[in-house]
Amino acid sequence: MISRPKRKPAKLKTSLDAIALLKADHRQVEDWFSQFEKATRAKKQSLAAHICAALTVHTLIEEELFYPAFLAATGDKDIHHEAIVEHAGAKQLISEIQGMNARDDFFDAKVTVLSEMIKHHVKEEEQPGGMFAEARKSDMDLKALGEQLMARKKELQASAKAA
Repeated sequence: MISRPKRKPAKLKTSLDAIALLKADHRQVEDWFSQFEKATRAKKQSLAAHICAALTVHTLIEEELFYPAFLAATGDKDIHHEAIVEHAGAKQLISEIQGMNARDDFFDAKVTVLSEMIKHHVKEEEQPGGMFAEARKSDMDLKALGEQLMARKKELQASAKAA
């Protein structure tokens, strides 16, 4: 019997389109918020640090790359402006949480409020008629934008580790 060469397994996608990349970030942070709710005091400090670092990078890549491309492609200032304002509120809380210790008064409350803000923001972006749906309907090159987002994300993460 002649043996046939085995087929190579299909390669996993190494790059995501912009929306898939941003949604993957959303799922990661949602998971960390869920873990935070059940965590011990010691673990909460670490989770909050991960959440804040991830959201800092995420908001930057959205504001620097995705949002301007979205606005240029759709002209939808209402969705764009609301997202920017939501980011500003989240960044304020992130800054406060980063200056705190898990034993501080209001630490848990601030992380919980941040979680609620992010859940709302994610819902707004991902819902039908939201930013992501409108981006998909536009002429945005989501593949190329995803590559730009990933490159910038890696750059920001590397500089955060070096700091």
